Amino acid sequence: MDGISSYVYIIAACLLVVFSYLFNLFSKKTGVPSVLLLILAGIGVREILLYNDTSMVVPTSTVEVFGIIGLIIIVLEAGLDLRISRKKIKIIRNAFVSSLVIFVLSAAACSAMLYYYLDEEFVHCLVYAIPLSVVSSAIVIPSISHFEEHKKEFLVYETSFSDIIGIMIFNYVIAGNILEAGNIAMFFGSVALALILSVVLSVAILFMLTRIKTKIRFFLVFALLIFLYAGGKMLHLPALLIILFFGLTVSNWQLPIFKKMYHWMSYHEVNDVGGLLHALTAESSFLIRTFFFFIFGLTIDIRLLLDTEVIFAGGLIVLVLFAIRYIYLKFFLQAHIFPELFFMPRGLITILLFYSIPAAYKLSKFNSGILFFVILTTSIIMMIGSISYGRPELEPINDEIPFVVNDTNE
Repeated sequence: MDGISSYVYIIAACLLVVFSYLFNLFSKKTGVPSVLLLILAGIGVREILLYNDTSMVVPTSTVEVFGIIGLIIIVLEAGLDLRISRKKIKIIRNAFVSSLVIFVLSAAACSAMLYYYLDEEFVHCLVYAIPLSVVSSAIVIPSISHFEEHKKEFLVYETSFSDIIGIMIFNYVIAGNILEAGNIAMFFGSVALALILSVVLSVAILFMLTRIKTKIRFFLVFALLIFLYAGGKMLHLPALLIILFFGLTVSNWQLPIFKKMYHWMSYHEVNDVGGLLHALTAESSFLIRTFFFFIFGLTIDIRLLLDTEVIFAGGLIVLVLFAIRYIYLKFFLQAHIFPELFFMPRGLITILLFYSIPAAYKLSKFNSGILFFVILTTSIIMMIGSISYGRPELEPINDEIPFVVNDTNE
């Protein structure tokens, strides 16, 4: 696409943001996920370019960069939305166990299917199965604003835990020698270290935010969080825990555990910081999600989805994932079976992890169309569940929501 003016790209980017906003309005009115519309828009633009004999190569690194930034902002946004209290311990526990059990069973089932279907090494199949087993918080969280509070909280916790568990297990498996006692000890040690760092860094960043009085401070925090995430990844630490814990700290400063720090940071100061962070993350996640999923759509070759092998293998994987989720929710969490059953989309983390698979673990017989099929199909299943649950009234999106921290422990 050489020779095209830079202003054309600028206009196209602006139009994309406008259409994404309209997609959000349409999503709120109909229940159709805006992310699915962005992916379809990317596929449509790709087909128009091909029809006009124009090629557009999207570097994998571009998708990865948008995905990583989007992941950090979305997990932070999830942390800022979550309130912890004694009465919520049960729902947090249920969400964690649900995400862990469903992830483990899904990864085991998908890896076994790929092993028998492709006849390649089991560990390599497991590396491919892990991304397919992660439920996408990037797709779920923006789609549940109209849900009842307890269902919304369950899905936010479950998908956030699923993201973190998936990334941690993926990094552990690709490190090699997964059954060695030393590696297992190092894995749990890294989790413990990440938790300790999460506490220290969250309080330190929050203290800095309450002391900086200049107008430019919040994107400094985003830069620090991205730096911590990237540094943690390079050190093989579960860095998403740091991001999530920071958001939880800001949104739960009223808890008794933090009251000893009130003479350094009052809950009114933290309340103000939380309100501004909440507004900024909502705007930023909207923008990053817009470009990430549209660019991902540009990389999808629709012809791969018409391959009978892709339809068979992808359909079987989706069926197994749906069955595992149904069985667990039906027999262990009946209060969360509908519409939570349908909220199993694969998205941002699945894409990022697939792009991160080392060459040594590549499956020579794996058709990338299977990945596209699973992502699109699970998004459509979520759309069916969302529409069946009910259509909320149209409301303005991205309005600033008052961020209130009470001085009482619930």
